[in-house]
Amino acid sequence: MRKYRKVIIIIIILMAALLVAVTGLMSPGVTQTRECSLIYIPKIKDDTNDFWSSLISGCKMAAEEYGSKLEIMAPDKEENIEEQNRLLKAAIEKEPDAILFSPSSMSASDKLLKKAKEKGIRITYIDSYTEEELQDLTVATDNVEAGRRLGEYARTLLDKDSRLAIVSHVKGVSTAVEREQGFREGLGDYAKNIVEVVYCNSLFEKSYELTNELMKKYPDLEMIAGMNEYSAVGVGRAVSDAGAKDRIAVVGVDCSQEAINLMEMGVYKGIIVQKAFRMGYMGVEETIHMLNGDSVAKNIDSGCELVTPDNMYDSDIERLIFPSLTRELRAELTERACKQAIGVFSENLKNLLMQPPVKGAVTMGFDPAYRTGCKIA
Repeated sequence: MRKYRKVIIIIIILMAALLVAVTGLMSPGVTQTRECSLIYIPKIKDDTNDFWSSLISGCKMAAEEYGSKLEIMAPDKEENIEEQNRLLKAAIEKEPDAILFSPSSMSASDKLLKKAKEKGIRITYIDSYTEEELQDLTVATDNVEAGRRLGEYARTLLDKDSRLAIVSHVKGVSTAVEREQGFREGLGDYAKNIVEVVYCNSLFEKSYELTNELMKKYPDLEMIAGMNEYSAVGVGRAVSDAGAKDRIAVVGVDCSQEAINLMEMGVYKGIIVQKAFRMGYMGVEETIHMLNGDSVAKNIDSGCELVTPDNMYDSDIERLIFPSLTRELRAELTERACKQAIGVFSENLKNLLMQPPVKGAVTMGFDPAYRTGCKIA
């Protein structure tokens, strides 16, 4: 009887070891990946802009965790399409495994992107995309949905006769086009009250100047919407300096510490906060999975949240925006640390259980399996 008991114990140990081994192999946290060479070309690298700073930080962290090389090549201004194409051409000549790209134009980079694909370089779009589908993968906010959510909320602050204007960022770029489209859809029949759409070329100062011109040109304006951080913050500054916060409601897209300050001051009535760090991290992570032959979704929505004076102090929103970059980094770091800890524990336990139960002896596994037949291994 004791002999059978030992056999049963050995069988149980072997089955547990097999289960841990299979679990370890299936776990994404411990997936073995080869070192990849990546180049990311954003629209701009600007330390004063929380969105791009957070997004690039996410890219860098993912590359470091997956043991891959990542080079950032960025133009000095978001509307500088010529410089972005020059950097794209230089990146292609380096022949990396993949180029991650945030196009500032819907079509101006098509020829170069096609050349990259001819060389076997994989293409990932982050944040924005081109009209022709040249990418292997896209990680971005669903900008139509983001604009729609902002428009639906903005409608609650207006009436059928209210006049409003839009300060957008770069004319023709996909994010600007889709956010305006969604915003109009969210406004419904109030969209006919939009008196003008202007573009600040993603410059705080130009957004400020354009807003002042709009307030002079349309003295009965009741709302101005900014379609990215540059445009929205510029609008907020102008409305605040003009002492018009009780007359003109400001809504916008993208979060920064200044945007939160403006909301606390009563200038901002609502903002859509993109999950920029997650967008950058997932862009690199999914690209590496793709390069290693894993199956990945072609279009990934990195998510967003609507923040208003009524919910800005809710715990889940607070973690996202106070301050947005620090909180987002901390949340992502915690999540990644947990995944890594589970992966290490799984690997260590697998190694422990896979050790021979009796040194120097062959162990036989025996499964009586009366119904399906006896098995020995």
